[in-house]
Amino acid sequence: MTGLQVGDVVTVTVGDVAHGGHCVARHEGQVLFVRHTLPGEVVAVRVTEVGSGARFVRADAVEVLTASPERVEPPCPYAGPGRCGGCDWQHATLEEQRRLKARVVVEQFTRLARLDVEEHVGPVVCEAVPGDQQGLRWRTRVELALRGGRPGLRAHRSHEVVPVDDCLIAHPGVVRSGVFDTDPSRGQLPRTVVAVDVVAPSVGAPVLVPLAPPAPRRGGHAPASGGRRRRATRDSPVPLGPVPTVTERVGDHEFVLSARSFWQVHPGAATTFTDQVLTWLDPQPGERALDLYAGVGLFAVPLAERVGPTGAVLAVEADREAAASAAGHLEPWPWASSLAAPTEWALTDLLASDERADVVVLDPPRTGAGRAVVEALAQLGPRAVVYVACDPAALARDVAIARECGLELAALRVLDAFPMTHHVECLALLLPA
Repeated sequence: MTGLQVGDVVTVTVGDVAHGGHCVARHEGQVLFVRHTLPGEVVAVRVTEVGSGARFVRADAVEVLTASPERVEPPCPYAGPGRCGGCDWQHATLEEQRRLKARVVVEQFTRLARLDVEEHVGPVVCEAVPGDQQGLRWRTRVELALRGGRPGLRAHRSHEVVPVDDCLIAHPGVVRSGVFDTDPSRGQLPRTVVAVDVVAPSVGAPVLVPLAPPAPRRGGHAPASGGRRRRATRDSPVPLGPVPTVTERVGDHEFVLSARSFWQVHPGAATTFTDQVLTWLDPQPGERALDLYAGVGLFAVPLAERVGPTGAVLAVEADREAAASAAGHLEPWPWASSLAAPTEWALTDLLASDERADVVVLDPPRTGAGRAVVEALAQLGPRAVVYVACDPAALARDVAIARECGLELAALRVLDAFPMTHHVECLALLLPA
């Protein structure tokens, strides 16, 4: 048997959802990861990619023969096989999207943490986050490619640009920026611009950041900050000129940051996450708090308020620009400080100095914190840790490590901070076993 090849079309019965925006099916012994389908459907699929050793293939459902009752017509005309790759679940009801995301989280904990998470902390439910419009108009930060004078978004797992005149998950402020009308031939942007970042902050007008191709490099590799800036590779476009700042408000606090710095893209996410972090940590006057992967200080600022002048807060952030912003935001609380350093290095120094921490919050990048960081923070002896995770697989792996180190999963919230996509945000409370 030679197996399936790219371009083949076969009919399959779809199994359960898998992490990554697809469902699992099988055909003559081969595993297929199929997009644009739902569990239980019978679909004709076209193979788009064959994995190493032909052990699995990727495919798109191009015809639905037996539809799920949860299937709907995608609201966006650019959603579907071969089109924009930004959304994964527009063909499902919002309720079904959230059920699928909850199932993915449960499966990741079962497989990677060897933990029946629902038996451990109760039913796992993916909750809506306030601030979107029935799953649409929430994304406050969008990068659009420019091709032939038209803005576009990339196809799934491809450099191909799909021209668009709107993005239904883009925040209304992004649309008001006029970016979908951008045409370099009319002189709105220099011809060297190949992409544009659009930011619709919670305070002030939308901001556009034109991007140009990176300068040619002579050997070597681009330096890695290890922080939570917008993901980039050595071939990613770079800002054309100075990057403006934007202002975000969370509760009574305002945060000023570079338009290219990391910030939650859902308008309700920062407030929702902060409220839960403070509720679970319950920081008390005089306690020592640690904010790892702190960004511009979203959690460090309210922690500084809570612990007061007899306490201490340290915000650790590898990206120097973000760490500098955090330092500025923490100025009103002299017992709080910001350290520009990789998290693992900072924890090593704290342990070498026999430091301890009462409460810890960490919000690592999609790859997770990893063994060295989890083991080190456990040695600091915190009474409570809140882990904010944008990838359930990374969270499950790190929770398994935490349990080895004497920190037990005590609570879990799953939040739909990225509707219509497969992404999901999890907040986990870890307590000494």
